[in-house]
Amino acid sequence: MEESLLQTYLVTGGAGFIGSNMLHFLQRERPGVRTINLDALAYSGNLRNLDGLDGSRHRFVKGDICDRALVTELVGQCDGVLHFAAESHVDRSIQDSSPFIRTNVLGTQVILDVLLDAKRSGASKRMLYVSTDEVYGSLPLDRPDLKFTERTPIDPRSPYAASKAGGDLLCSAYAHTHGLDIVTTRCSNNLGPRQLTEKAIPLFVTNLLQGKQIPLYGDGLNVRDWLHVDDHCSAVLAVMERGRAGEVYNIGGDNERSNLELVRAILGIMGHGESMIRYVEDRLGHDRRYAIDATKMHEELGWRPTRSAWPDALESTIRWYRENEDWWRSNDHAKIGNSARSKKG
Repeated sequence: MEESLLQTYLVTGGAGFIGSNMLHFLQRERPGVRTINLDALAYSGNLRNLDGLDGSRHRFVKGDICDRALVTELVGQCDGVLHFAAESHVDRSIQDSSPFIRTNVLGTQVILDVLLDAKRSGASKRMLYVSTDEVYGSLPLDRPDLKFTERTPIDPRSPYAASKAGGDLLCSAYAHTHGLDIVTTRCSNNLGPRQLTEKAIPLFVTNLLQGKQIPLYGDGLNVRDWLHVDDHCSAVLAVMERGRAGEVYNIGGDNERSNLELVRAILGIMGHGESMIRYVEDRLGHDRRYAIDATKMHEELGWRPTRSAWPDALESTIRWYRENEDWWRSNDHAKIGNSARSKKG
């Protein structure tokens, strides 16, 4: 899709972590692009994430992606859809998967059906579905040579991952069956500003800022590939503008760290010792290792991360939480993160 043809994006979930960072990124990098931001403002949405956006180029609409009439109206006003809206916390999905199925599967179906109606009326529009590397399942720790490629079979292990895989596969099916212009991205773990304190890095950092210990699951050897959210946004834009219809693109930072290594890095940056680690009972079905092969992004689209160098990306993230205490205290959802990590007996 030619960049010049895209004048207005509908961004779903734009008051959340990655969605709001995408809105700020677009305003910096694409002065000619306007955005319509559809967000239900559930617990993870925060209007303060939109502070600083140019209102002449951004419009916020409070609403549910399962509201077909509303989605139809907004799709009619845009040239393309960036679909970020999702329930995304694994611990919450283990406690109750219903909201995840509704938002991540049924909500995606609503958007696809609206796009299909638009195509049938002669107004074909591109959608980018933001999926996750968690749809692939888990890799063994003793095979560092193995990484997820776009050809890796989908094998989700948590209710959250299964719900994202459901939306992911629906997009593939609609692209194949109906010829919809859909591209899908599967990204590794993100770090950066505006992430709720129920997620690992914000939880660990804000706990330390409050003099609390860091709760660490199991033996701490689970491995994740970390990417700065700005690099994720640049990759999403590259796929939206230049990706091939019907294709999946892996996005990763080639930046694997065990959870224990991550915690030790945070402790070092913040000047604490390992006495601030509290080992807790492991999460049910905890995937052992994620690792992304982003060769397709590199070779086909010329994208590479520029903000994810370690430990710089971690240091800048910690600095943001230090400097924005009023933000995270007013949006403190660490209760889920802490209560889910019950102390070992």
